[in-house]
Amino acid sequence: MFEFAWPWLFALLPLPWLMRVLLPVADSGEPALKVSFLHDLEGLTRRRARANLPAWRQQAPFILLWLLLLMAAARPQWLGEPLPIAASGRDLLVAVDVSGSMDFPDMQWQGEDVSRLSLVQYLLGDFLESREGDRVGLILFGSQAYLQAPLTFDRHTVRVWLDEARIGIAGKNTAIGDAIGLGLKRLRMRPAQSRVLILVTDGANNAGEIDPLTAARLAAREGVKIYPIGIGADPEQSGTLGFLGVNPSLDLDEPALKAIADATGGQYFRARDGKELQAIKDTLDKLEPVAQQPTQARPAQALYHWPLALALLMSLLLVVRERWPHNPLQRLFTKQLFLHKQLPDWRQRLKRLRLRRRR
Repeated sequence: MFEFAWPWLFALLPLPWLMRVLLPVADSGEPALKVSFLHDLEGLTRRRARANLPAWRQQAPFILLWLLLLMAAARPQWLGEPLPIAASGRDLLVAVDVSGSMDFPDMQWQGEDVSRLSLVQYLLGDFLESREGDRVGLILFGSQAYLQAPLTFDRHTVRVWLDEARIGIAGKNTAIGDAIGLGLKRLRMRPAQSRVLILVTDGANNAGEIDPLTAARLAAREGVKIYPIGIGADPEQSGTLGFLGVNPSLDLDEPALKAIADATGGQYFRARDGKELQAIKDTLDKLEPVAQQPTQARPAQALYHWPLALALLMSLLLVVRERWPHNPLQRLFTKQLFLHKQLPDWRQRLKRLRLRRRR
């Protein structure tokens, strides 16, 4: 079915005529040319002279151009048949720590050392994209928490935005309480049995305005389950030292993360390498879905480029007519009064006619 997404834009149709009425007439600053022998020319050609086309023919190209622009701005689209959307899933937000310590390369995956964030992007991205029937969203937090992707069925886009996350984009510190608070704000309006927040961090709360345990109690009151994931190798497993010779794994506050999980009815996970994070992903995949109200969606195909392309073509033709008036396309817009092929010596004939009258 064809429709305009913004049909109210057609209310702007009379705008050019209103501007013509309300604004003063432009003055070119050049004197008008008056022809005193126009009657003689009409006698020679045996036709009535017309300097211009009728008003409606002069304005027709510009009217059509304005209509095409309005059609493109009104967003024409073709709506397909309604398609059912799986509605037996959860509303799942993932909050990922992007503080400076997440760049520490102490994780093992397929025999290589990779940074903590890189492993989270790879495995957790697969987890998000496989959550068929779930609405998924993404929060990135460091010194502050930001909503990178709201809850949506477009899991692939959320995966892309997770892959594009960079260390330090939200600050160098870790605001776990603010991340929980932001997740609670986005989940509290959803059905009570389907609210899940997965919290991925490698440190302790050292920034933000909200205490993590206080935020967890508020989440429990709203029925939000939190699954914290503490990521990072054990200090004795990793011989690599971080900035100032300190192993970042020592910063992980496991008691606080366990308390957050216990307060909300979730479960705490510890990921020391890629295999453990893979096992955690498989466990999270088994989260039992919750039946929700069925929904439908109609695929929409945008068609605005067709009227926009026609408007561009017509604009080019108008420019050609203005800059190069003697061209084959000129006949589409105007009609010449005198054709040089028919009257090559009209000046000589006019001169002879004047001489006859003087005699």
